[in-house]
Amino acid sequence: MAVIVKYIVVRNGEEKMTFATKKEADAYDKMLDIADNLFEFLESSKIKLSEDQLEDIALLLAENKDKLVSILRGLKPKKKAVKKPEQKPEQKESTPPKAKAQKK
Repeated sequence: MAVIVKYIVVRNGEEKMTFATKKEADAYDKMLDIADNLFEFLESSKIKLSEDQLEDIALLLAENKDKLVSILRGLKPKKKAVKKPEQKPEQKESTPPKAKAQKK
């Protein structure tokens, strides 16, 4: 019989997510704390949004906090590098290596 340890993040009596490591669970819990604080901040602003919109925006900002901090510091956000499909080099006829020049 195997023993499996699971870390469950619970908010307001509701299971939010299950993780295999405590570190992952703590990081997710912290992200939810940030989202809660952002929700309150957005809710108190003059911008009128529905509760669902406020929650979506707060979660988006919390999930991308590292990028957001850079933006707030005045730095340009890093763009995702688009991977180009790898092309296999064409096979060339094998040629012998060039002889090294002799030292004088």
